[in-house]
Amino acid sequence: MMKNLDAKMEDLRLTMRGMRSAVIAFSGGADSSLLLKIAVEELGGNALAVTASSKTYPRSELENALQIAKSLSARHLVFESDELDDPLFSSNPPDRCYHCKKHLFGKIRKIASDNKIEWICEAGNLDDLNDYRPGMKALDELNIRRPLIEAGFTKNDVREASRILGLDTWKKPATACLASRFQYGETISSQSLEMLEKAELFLSKYGLAQFRVRIHGKLARIEVEPDEIARISAERENISRALKSFGFTYVSLDLDGYRMGSMNEELPK
Repeated sequence: MMKNLDAKMEDLRLTMRGMRSAVIAFSGGADSSLLLKIAVEELGGNALAVTASSKTYPRSELENALQIAKSLSARHLVFESDELDDPLFSSNPPDRCYHCKKHLFGKIRKIASDNKIEWICEAGNLDDLNDYRPGMKALDELNIRRPLIEAGFTKNDVREASRILGLDTWKKPATACLASRFQYGETISSQSLEMLEKAELFLSKYGLAQFRVRIHGKLARIEVEPDEIARISAERENISRALKSFGFTYVSLDLDGYRMGSMNEELPK
C-alpha cells in the first residue's frame, strides 16, 4: 500500500528522532533543506549541518546554504574540501562520484567523531536511484543514512512537503556539483571549473527554469528546457560573446534540451 505524504512525513520525523543526534550533509538544495528543517525540529542543537567549500561548488550556492541554515536556526559548519588533489577524482572516470563521496564523507565522518555524533545523513530521494549514481556505493560503504529514501520520499514529495512547511526551496531548480558538467575522461581543473561557474552565473540572469552548461574541451554545450530554446537562441550573440570571454572557443545550444545526467548518455547501458 502506497504511503501518503503525511505518513512519509511522520516516518521521517520518527527516523530523525530515533537518531538522537545527526550530522546533515547540507548543500542548500530542496532535499537537504527539508531534511535539515526536520532534523532541527526533532533534534534541536543535536543536529549539525555541514557544507563543503569547494571549487566544484559555486560560491553563490555556498552563500545560499549559509543563509538557509541561519534561517532554520541550525548549527552549521563549513569545511574545506580538496577533492581536486585526488587524481581518482580529477581525471574524471565514470566512477568519479564514488571517489568524491568517499573523500567528502570521510571528512564528514571525522567531523561527526569530533562532535561525538554517531549518525551522518545524506539527502538523496527515491528518484535519485533511477540514474547512474556511483556515489551511492560510497555512502553504503561508509554507513551513511538517507532518511528521505528510508521514508519513501520522491522529488515531488520533497517539493510538496517543503511548500507546506513554508520553505522557499520547494521550487528551487535541481542543482549538482560542477564536476557533473564534464565529459568523462576530461580532466577537471580549477581553470575549467571557473569557466563553468562564470558561464552558468551569466545564464542565470535570463531567469531560466532549469539549465546546464556542459563542457567538452573548449566547447560549451548549453541545455535549457525545450520551451525556452527559442528564447535563449534569440540571445545567441550576447551569450556566445560572454562565454567566449570566459575562455570557451565554441558555444552550442543542445536541441534536445535539459535533461538530468546527460553526460551519462555516452556510457554503456
